[in-house]
Amino acid sequence: MGFEVIPAIDVAGGRLASYSPGGPVPASAFDGDPLAAAAAYVAAGTRWVHVVDMDLAFDGLARNLDVVHAIAALGVQVQASGGISTIDQARAALEAGAHRVVLGSAALVDEAAAIEAVASLADRLFIGIEVDDGRIRPRGTDGVDLPLVETLGWLAGGGARAFLVTAVARVGTLDGPDVAVVERVVRAGRPVIAAGGIASMHDLASLRAAGAVGAVVGRAALEDGIELEAALGSALG
Repeated sequence: MGFEVIPAIDVAGGRLASYSPGGPVPASAFDGDPLAAAAAYVAAGTRWVHVVDMDLAFDGLARNLDVVHAIAALGVQVQASGGISTIDQARAALEAGAHRVVLGSAALVDEAAAIEAVASLADRLFIGIEVDDGRIRPRGTDGVDLPLVETLGWLAGGGARAFLVTAVARVGTLDGPDVAVVERVVRAGRPVIAAGGIASMHDLASLRAAGAVGAVVGRAALEDGIELEAALGSALG
């Protein structure tokens, strides 16, 4: 299986944003226009764009489905993410034009509902695994603290198709990915996409060596820390 480099776009109130523990903050790249960012990524050759609805993630309100629709209309496949916790929210993103969605880690507190979502959406649903200090602890959510290995076990046993694992402490830092966490999730026997801290081609190579099938690149793509066209056109892409 090839290695997919997926640039990310975080959106709040229809505009580009970046993550902070207190909530989204405006991003100045591309004059804050998420469609302009997506168009640049498409021009660089990406097949996927990862779109995070930060309003849904922080406030529980999906305010950016029109952005998902507009980006999908560029002819690129959209991976929708950001606080998706129910089948209805997942389906809304798919109906807006997303090719697949990422179920947020906070949804994993309800094992039966998570397995129902897996059964209903099959390969159009990836499971988000946000890891902090070896535990599943999603950002922006209080009181969710799940064991990593046991949770991966029942998800894999329940038919989960793939995981998006995010190293929470490294999101937006450009400090490099948490390769050890990726290796742990890979052992569950499902395809794994990695996110958090990715800053260089070396980071991408390290993730591929760890067994990941792809990487979501956020700040490094937005701020040109990674030359996206080169990454997409390399043997990694």
